[in-house]
Amino acid sequence: MQLHITCIPGDGIGPEIVTEAKKVLDKVASVYGHEMIYKDILMGGASIDVHGIPLTDEAIADAKSADAVLMGSIGGDTTTSPWYQLPPEKRPEAGLLKIRKALNLFANLRPAILYEELAEACPLRKDISEAGFDMMIMRELTGGLYFGERRTVEENGIRKAIDTLTYDENEIRRIAIKGFDIAMKRRKKVTSVDKANVLDSSRLWRKVVEEVAKDYPEVTLEHMLVDNCAMQLVKDPAQFDVILTENMFGDILSDEASMVTGSIGMLASASLNDSKFGLYEPSHGSAPDIAGKDIANPIATVLSAAMMLRYSFDLDREADAIEAAVKSVLKKNYRTGDIMSEGCTKVGCKEMGDLLAAEIV
Repeated sequence: MQLHITCIPGDGIGPEIVTEAKKVLDKVASVYGHEMIYKDILMGGASIDVHGIPLTDEAIADAKSADAVLMGSIGGDTTTSPWYQLPPEKRPEAGLLKIRKALNLFANLRPAILYEELAEACPLRKDISEAGFDMMIMRELTGGLYFGERRTVEENGIRKAIDTLTYDENEIRRIAIKGFDIAMKRRKKVTSVDKANVLDSSRLWRKVVEEVAKDYPEVTLEHMLVDNCAMQLVKDPAQFDVILTENMFGDILSDEASMVTGSIGMLASASLNDSKFGLYEPSHGSAPDIAGKDIANPIATVLSAAMMLRYSFDLDREADAIEAAVKSVLKKNYRTGDIMSEGCTKVGCKEMGDLLAAEIV
């Protein structure tokens, strides 16, 4: 199978971690009989330095022509980088917003996994962390409060700000279908999170999710109010498989879930459109202070590549092999500096990539 992948190395540690992800993907291709065809494009600060803007139309065309996009990280030091002296629409992160819109990436996937070997990094009580957890937060990415009509007015000398939360049934249905499809690849449970006791948008959300659930009889559906979900994430995270929710709730809950894993350097993410096309990237930032020092943790990017194989190419066996390689390397007590603990062997970015690739046989 030929896999056409557009790569965005980006800024900071981005080129280093994408290089290691490619190394692992190439080993997968060798073992399982695939052909990886990469094309690198510029985005973010790297594009500003060459083209004067964070993303060109040509780069968008290259991304659209691929089967999937694998990205490193975007941005730099906001206090010292000349990129942040530019107008907001020309700064590095504007490229990310532009490509999400151009590719219609409405479904954001944020896995939160607590590996047994990293349980000590979890801030939760030991009896909770020992149970472990493996959840996927499915966040609607292009609707809701962040994209509704907004304005600030003055009435009778008093300033008033207005933000509008709007969802139509089609926006809800498409993200719900993605959520149930992904649950079918996991443990077949969906927790739909809303505020249906207060919000009309949540009441519509709940109705449409229930309609979609009828097409997935193998998947268990439960509803949970967002405030209860926030509490349950720290009380009993092991209960969750797929959390399906709207934009603002997903923004908050995914950050909460990432923190209870104990290390953002291990967290992958994906943003999908209504086909199998997706953009895959680590959840962490560009870490410009450690760029070029061979100390970055490439695991989140490697796990993002595994998500790419699973969700854009339906190569579950190959994705499983990458995830198993990560667990094996951790079990052998190899660590990059961000996840280092006593009794382990510290390795750099390149060596971690080598170790992960070596596990795929």
